[in-house]
Amino acid sequence: MKKHIVDKLNRPLHDLRISVTDRCNFRCGYCMPAEIFDNDYPFLTNSELLSFEEMVRLIRSFAELGVNKIRITGGEPLLRKGIAGLISDIEQIDGITDIALTTNGVLLKKHATALKKAGLKRVNVSLDSLDDELFGRMNGRGFRTGPVLEGIEAAAEAGLEVKINMVVQKGVNDQEIMPMARYFREKGHTLRFIEFMDVGNSNGWKLDQVVPSREIVEMINREHPLEAVGPEYYGEVAKRYRYAGTTTEIGLITSVTNAFCSTCSRARVSADGKMYNCLFAAKGHDLLPALREQADDERVKERIREIWNGRTDRYSEERLSQTKKRKKKVEMSRIGG
Repeated sequence: MKKHIVDKLNRPLHDLRISVTDRCNFRCGYCMPAEIFDNDYPFLTNSELLSFEEMVRLIRSFAELGVNKIRITGGEPLLRKGIAGLISDIEQIDGITDIALTTNGVLLKKHATALKKAGLKRVNVSLDSLDDELFGRMNGRGFRTGPVLEGIEAAAEAGLEVKINMVVQKGVNDQEIMPMARYFREKGHTLRFIEFMDVGNSNGWKLDQVVPSREIVEMINREHPLEAVGPEYYGEVAKRYRYAGTTTEIGLITSVTNAFCSTCSRARVSADGKMYNCLFAAKGHDLLPALREQADDERVKERIREIWNGRTDRYSEERLSQTKKRKKKVEMSRIGG
């Protein structure tokens, strides 16, 4: 059994989220607002992107340091050709027991079966409203909900575990909490409510736009009684509840009102090979020199170990004192949330 490396706060490295692209076909205001990302934004060029071969080498190095869970992210990961092949290669790496993918779902129906056959186990689909007009405004491109809902059902039919992620913003889509809860309770899919977070620098975050998770639980519980469910593993992000008398769950991502930094076991790697120790990090640590200048991956592992061993990040626990001080944070579109 591999021994996990730990950071300065004794948090082990279990999970890796790796971005395959910084591009997306949506322009959601909390992640990639059109007014910024449609105006000559410096997206990565093809030559700047990690190749799939390089990603596999990196993941193998992380696995040898104790990582067993991989999440493929973007931008929108299904925009990059050959994702199923990448997943198939990852599935062959010793020690990797779980591969997941986060997507906006528009292209999921087309790819679901191939992703499952390649070794993907789980998929998280971002959906912030069931109302077509509101959803079109929120995604910034006028996409309707139909293709996303079809993608969700195609993924479930293919045998993938499906969770739906809803970012809740007060005054924007909080009126959709109950319609979303009712719909996915009936479908039997887990719906996770994510508190609006101050990721990056471009989403205009304000604390008064956050709907506290406890209010969401109280709201749903009044109509459909809930019972708390304990965590399945160390560092589980979501606070989980089950509809009484069923196996269907909801989850709450409480990064703002109830931070979970103390058990955070996740590293993130951007599509250009930078390692970030926190979703709210100001800068990344470049792994490319170690990856491209050395045929031997021992240097890559040494660099990862060095970065994680020095980690002290706990931004969400320090948010109120740090938000105004921190001038620059990595954009969510670079590291996939």
